[in-house]
Amino acid sequence: MKNFIYIITDRNRNNLHVGMCTDLLKTLEFYSQMPTLFFDSSKHLTRLVYFEEINNEEMAMDRFKYVSTFTRAQKEKMIRSANADWMDLTKGLKLEQELYSRPVMRNTAPQARKSFAF
Repeated sequence: MKNFIYIITDRNRNNLHVGMCTDLLKTLEFYSQMPTLFFDSSKHLTRLVYFEEINNEEMAMDRFKYVSTFTRAQKEKMIRSANADWMDLTKGLKLEQELYSRPVMRNTAPQARKSFAF
């Protein structure tokens, strides 16, 4: 099962929250539905600025514990190495999900041969 380590922040980049989950899009949806869960309403955690995908649950937990001990400067350096402009990565994830989950339209009905009598 895939596991994700992520860093989410508010619009002013004041707070950096490290988390771990198995479904990144559902977790981001939870943050948008519960904006005051961790902080007051002025500090909504809405921007996904960094994430890692790890296939092994034990390795993911170890990485989460390790990244959680980072100072703010270390977290910022890690974010800038992958996302120099601190862009919100949520939009790209949603687009990728749509591309992979979109059903392929195939014409499965047999084509009738048209014959013309002259």
